[in-house]
Amino acid sequence: MLNKFQDIISKILLICVAIFTSVVFVQMIIYYSKTYLSYEPVFNVLVLICAIILTLLAALVLIRISDENKIKNRLVLYTLIAIFAIVAIIWINVVPSTQISDFSAFWQYSAKALSGKPITITDNDYFAKWAYQTGFLVYVMAVVKVFGQHIIAIQLLNVLYQSLILVMIYKLVVKIFNNIKMARLAVLLLMIDLDWFALNSQACNQYLGTLLFLVTFYLVMFNKYWSYVLAGVTLAIGSIIRPIGPVIIAGIVVYGIIYMLIKNNKFDIHAIWKLLITLAIYFAIFSGASGLIKATGLNEYGLTNRDSEWKFVTGLDYNSKGVYDQTMVDQFDLNASRSQMSKKEYQIIDKQVKFLNESPKRWISLFWAKNATLWAKRSTATDFTEFVKIHSARATNIMNLLAYVGSIILIIFSWIGSLELFKKKFSKRIYLLLLTLMAYAVVQLLIEVQGRYRIELLPVITILGSVGLYKVVKWIDTKLRSR
Repeated sequence: MLNKFQDIISKILLICVAIFTSVVFVQMIIYYSKTYLSYEPVFNVLVLICAIILTLLAALVLIRISDENKIKNRLVLYTLIAIFAIVAIIWINVVPSTQISDFSAFWQYSAKALSGKPITITDNDYFAKWAYQTGFLVYVMAVVKVFGQHIIAIQLLNVLYQSLILVMIYKLVVKIFNNIKMARLAVLLLMIDLDWFALNSQACNQYLGTLLFLVTFYLVMFNKYWSYVLAGVTLAIGSIIRPIGPVIIAGIVVYGIIYMLIKNNKFDIHAIWKLLITLAIYFAIFSGASGLIKATGLNEYGLTNRDSEWKFVTGLDYNSKGVYDQTMVDQFDLNASRSQMSKKEYQIIDKQVKFLNESPKRWISLFWAKNATLWAKRSTATDFTEFVKIHSARATNIMNLLAYVGSIILIIFSWIGSLELFKKKFSKRIYLLLLTLMAYAVVQLLIEVQGRYRIELLPVITILGSVGLYKVVKWIDTKLRSR
């Protein structure tokens, strides 16, 4: 009976994932048609076709390399990562080193903090409202303390984290599917996605955070007491660096209840203790870090979020379709106190919800647009690099097209992969990743979205993509060999 319940939940989850990837696939086609077929359609289509063909050829080579020799397997993996690292470093050298938006805040305030200057003046400043960002600020300060005020140190560390992310998705695929060739394809899919790695030139907290969350998933999959202890550590540090811990926790807890607590048609009480150990360590480290930041005087608010309302103010804005909008910002007096701002934010949220409730179509329209922005359109990561400042408009357009083509390839094969899961045998460990992906996708429907916010969950999409790409390439390989 318990196993049957587990199977039903698994089927529902697979159906939800398939619906999600199908919607993203359709939205991608709509966006690509409107954006890239309205001008130079022949060139844009040729670029896409050539990119898909090259990806299939590379994948074909990778699956034809034997996976029976451990040394050869490592050599293939290290070769892929070396190629990626070289390309990533080249990318850093073709974009300006200027830090913009939130990345600029991290970089500029790290120098101020190290020189003893306060990072907040009023209770409505950046690091006062979003005090949880102080965690990554401390990391940047540490890098500056060790390497000096040289942005190249941050950039090269980002490349290192990205390379380790590729290693982790390789290990996760092997852990879930026991298929080394499929793991190679996962690395290939993510390493060619410029929409994913473009922000390595910025003081960005998403790559280190992603790496730590992937390590957390990997540790949980061992299902040992020692691995849950370490998972609590990596989860806490990851949340300090990139504050999306609650979503990751939600995925782990639901996975623990459904797939660990229920074992062989019985309840496994050890699963509860393992979860509690992870959560206890997480909260102890996170709270300790928050208290330490207060004690040092760096930020009197620790790692708290004192302006959670703003994400909903922006996320429920029907006019901007849930993205940052200066028109909305202009409605606020940024010199007002936090309490005054909060009161104003609640008023606007209430007004927005009432407007959306007037017609269910408005909710659907808002959710559709936000889902497209986050998952189906350009990630806009390349926009944050200011590539256009030192290159021509033509070069920028081509670069953005190539970046988006990487996303398109990932969307196509993750869609195929999500459908293939209904027929393929795999470890239940994959549900940990799928539950987290779905939790993240749902939460993003309510709060502010940006295309770059997909970065943390792209490794999960990539794992789905490796399933789809492996299916297609194996079919091609079979046809070629049967001639």
